Amino acid sequence: MRKDFLIFIPLFFLLEFYVYQAFKQLTTNPLIRASYWVFTALVYLAIGFIIFRISKGTAGRQSAQWMMSLLVLFVFPKLLTFVFLLFGDIVRFAEYGVKKVAGNAEHLPSRRRFFSVAGLASAGLFSLLMLDGIVFGKYRHWVRHVRIRFAGLPPAFKGYRIVQVSDVHSGTFYKPEKLQHAIDMINRQNADLVLFTGDMVNNQSEEFIPFVELFKSIQARDGKFAVLGNHDYAGYLEWETPEAQRADVENLIRLEEEAGFEMLRNEHRVIERNGEKLYIIGVENWGLPPFPQLGDLNKASEGVPPEAIKILMSHDPSHFDAVVKKHPANVQLTLSGHTHGMQFGIDLKNVKWSPIQYKYPKWADLYESMGKYLYVNRGFGVLGYPGRVGIDPEITVFELI
Repeated sequence: MRKDFLIFIPLFFLLEFYVYQAFKQLTTNPLIRASYWVFTALVYLAIGFIIFRISKGTAGRQSAQWMMSLLVLFVFPKLLTFVFLLFGDIVRFAEYGVKKVAGNAEHLPSRRRFFSVAGLASAGLFSLLMLDGIVFGKYRHWVRHVRIRFAGLPPAFKGYRIVQVSDVHSGTFYKPEKLQHAIDMINRQNADLVLFTGDMVNNQSEEFIPFVELFKSIQARDGKFAVLGNHDYAGYLEWETPEAQRADVENLIRLEEEAGFEMLRNEHRVIERNGEKLYIIGVENWGLPPFPQLGDLNKASEGVPPEAIKILMSHDPSHFDAVVKKHPANVQLTLSGHTHGMQFGIDLKNVKWSPIQYKYPKWADLYESMGKYLYVNRGFGVLGYPGRVGIDPEITVFELI
């Protein structure tokens, strides 16, 4: 078992002991109380067993997902109960203090049942939301339509339709057929062009093998282009040699090409209609540390007229503010992903919130700065927590006007 997990065992024990104070207020039945501890022990044993297997390198690809599922369904929700109980204890200690000062305090007031019920109910609701996100949420793909107005857009590209897909993370999914509905949604968009903005896998290229035929069925009149995301470089595994890691990246590129995607690695392509041109630029991943900064917009845009209409694929949205919007290449629209909207939050027409916004201020939707546009896709798949709550997986359709 890993040492970095062992240091949390006392904290988990204290959490469970404290939350149990709420549970025992609801029942005096010794069998039910004992069942609570037996179930809790089984959950932690399962988590410990998974961590042990991961540390020994014998865990399967889905083991981390099972561990995260156990945590979000049975451990993290208890933090809500903890908050309610803590607030209740603060109230009763304050009440006792006031009475003590007044000289009429006999003993510390007992815990109010309300705080216990409210804490356990909120934990239960949170668990249900997390369960829905795992079973159904990650498959609630939806299509977002965005109209982009470019000054000087060539007439031949008026009404041009581009579909963006990002962050598939194919290694998270067990069965390719479960994503067939999302591929059908893409094909119903009548796309002129399909752009994939990185993170096709979680850790290594073999994860994408079962999905090649599925993604090969995506149709677009002018082709399909892709760039690499931070997970596509196989940097989250330990490799025997750097050459083995590079070989895995090349294998992923080969697999994506087999699925019909042309990989752009700091380069561009020209889409031509009736003698008029639209430039598609693709850079390698560029992110704030510790993410790699391999994207080279200078190289990718070499030879592209500054006045031409350009669309840039760059996986990490932080590239936009740091480099793109001030770059002389004059890229009018950047398409990114990477954030997933943290797969948790509120995503309504006029109210949008996710914890990820405190790390990435531009985390979802369309942003404008210095006359340039950035669109951040919410992602097609999931990573870590194998579900989505409030932030559904997205397919974006851009119409140029």
